[in-house]
Amino acid sequence: MNPFIIPEIRDTAAYFSRQHYQFDRSIKLQTALAEIFSRHLGSLQGGGRFEAEGLLVTGKSGSGKSTEIGHLVTKFNDSKAMLPSGMPARIASCLLDGKSGWKGLGRKTAKALEYHIVDSSRATQDRIWEKVIIQAKLQGIVGIHYDEVQHIFRKKPEADVIATIDSFKSLMKNQDWPLMLIFTGIDELAGYIKSEPQLFDLMTNFHFDDIVIPDDLQTIHEIVGSYAIDGEVPVSPDLAGEDFYRRLSHAAAFRWGLLIRITLDAIGSACVKQASSLDREHFIDAWVNKTQMPRFVTPFTHNSYETMFRRDNPFLKAIDD
Repeated sequence: MNPFIIPEIRDTAAYFSRQHYQFDRSIKLQTALAEIFSRHLGSLQGGGRFEAEGLLVTGKSGSGKSTEIGHLVTKFNDSKAMLPSGMPARIASCLLDGKSGWKGLGRKTAKALEYHIVDSSRATQDRIWEKVIIQAKLQGIVGIHYDEVQHIFRKKPEADVIATIDSFKSLMKNQDWPLMLIFTGIDELAGYIKSEPQLFDLMTNFHFDDIVIPDDLQTIHEIVGSYAIDGEVPVSPDLAGEDFYRRLSHAAAFRWGLLIRITLDAIGSACVKQASSLDREHFIDAWVNKTQMPRFVTPFTHNSYETMFRRDNPFLKAIDD
């Protein structure tokens, strides 16, 4: 047996990688994309010039943006909506970093379209993006999801930021093949996009809010219960109370993505121990394995958890013992 593989954790991760908890925001995002794509499709059928639209999704790190949009893009692609050309429409995905300029982003985008441009190529910036548009049209790619978009703007001269924003706008206004754009990133991203009113006006905006207690207690209950059922680990009565759900919210810094991650890690711990039920000890395991803190210093055990663990610093203590 490979010492670097824990079968129970591997199998839990493999199973839940295919699962998705449907929040209210999931339905709203799908509806927004359906409306945007329907207008896009109608404009393609009409044959006239038009501007594409897009989605701007912001929220704190760990709020679940990338997972939510990743699921939405997969669902869109699996739907195989037909274009006037007879090809199924698709959306490509591209993760951004702070190293690339507009030319580098063109290469990344081409790669996301499975069109490789060798590093030694002397193609100009304009030529690279021309190839991107050609390939997108040939492949039926109607949109691109750019994740962590704030990275491409950070620490860049204002002129470069303005040029990049203007270039994104040009993709959506391209005369030959306008592209729907989906931007995801932390809250600062909205400021960059708002700085160009024409681009911002093309976007439907969503902000992923924090968990609100006590309003969201029922949703937390449903998440823990549904994932436990899927993991075939019954929930201990110890978890079915407001105290635990408040502690879990603090552990996750009030972010839905982190709350789900901690819950899945706890289920993995329960499976490793072959436990008969999912209980608080497994959530403590998840916290300790992540932070290497003592078992008595966790949001699930400490009496002063509300002041010890702050929402702006996930998995860190705010004060010393």
